[in-house]
Amino acid sequence: MAERRKSKKKIERGGKEEEKEQMTKQQKSVVTWLKKNVPTKKTKFMHSHVVEYFSSVKALDALMKESPWAPEKAKDGAELKFDYREQAIDYMADLLRLNMFHRAKKIPVAEKEKKKKKDETDNEDEKEKKSVAEDKKDKDKEKEKKRRKIRLEMHMDQVFLDNTDAYVWLYDPTPWYYYIAGAAIVLGIIAVCLFPLWPMEMRQGVYYLSVAAAGFLVFIIVLAIIKYIVFVIVFIGSAGKLKLWIFPNLTEDVGFFESFWPMYVYTYDKPKKEKDSDDEESSDEEEEDEKEDKDGDQDGDGEGSETGKDDEKGDDEDGNGDEQEHSDNSKSSDGTKEFEFINKE
Repeated sequence: MAERRKSKKKIERGGKEEEKEQMTKQQKSVVTWLKKNVPTKKTKFMHSHVVEYFSSVKALDALMKESPWAPEKAKDGAELKFDYREQAIDYMADLLRLNMFHRAKKIPVAEKEKKKKKDETDNEDEKEKKSVAEDKKDKDKEKEKKRRKIRLEMHMDQVFLDNTDAYVWLYDPTPWYYYIAGAAIVLGIIAVCLFPLWPMEMRQGVYYLSVAAAGFLVFIIVLAIIKYIVFVIVFIGSAGKLKLWIFPNLTEDVGFFESFWPMYVYTYDKPKKEKDSDDEESSDEEEEDEKEDKDGDQDGDGEGSETGKDDEKGDDEDGNGDEQEHSDNSKSSDGTKEFEFINKE
């Protein structure tokens, strides 16, 4: 019994402490201003989900220079005014204690892969020393971008410091239009439940609207059926050559007006049999030409052999005739010489 009483007292004390640690209106205004004006980045947290985080330096700079509580912009009698940077640090530490954000630890992504890439790039640089300077600059830029990729993990020391540490946003206020939308939905449900109490004119108007909506749905269904019927008729009538679609986007996942445009689309496929027949004819003609060329070559070789023999015979005869003529000429030349010597004597 005593232990139960102690546990109950602890629970009550914990509830009172939670009630004391609730944010004030001023703190809410500061947090909402920081959420809107401090630049944030997105990355993965613990390999699970994407979160938004900010840098503590940028948050403090924004509070001290751009916020309405900055020393230059705050009024003299204002409740909150950051005269020194240490005051802003303490205020952010209070917001951290209220779980508006938490400190995270930056971890670079794929360190091993980066080391391998660096080694590869070093080897490439040694091999390609004659490369252009622009290419080197582009590679350096790509390396810097890759180095910036990080992921976040929970930091064990939850303290707000004036440095470049990452702080993940936990404060996610509900937008004002959510309340308006919720109220409109509730009022609409109540109005539908009170339909029998509506005036006669309003009930008739709703009846006509419902009939018009039902007719529109029926029209779309009938149009979709007609679309497929027309396609089948045209496809069968053209023996599979023509494909005609009326309102092709009617049943697609597009906008209302895009579903009715274009009005029609068609594709005409040329018959493949004619091409095949033409190819067969051309191939047959080529085969016949090749056969004729082969036969002609064989005939030409035979004629050439016979003519070669005749040419050889003719050449032999010509050779013999030339030798006889040469001998006759020699004789005649000798006779002339002798005749000349005789005349001289």
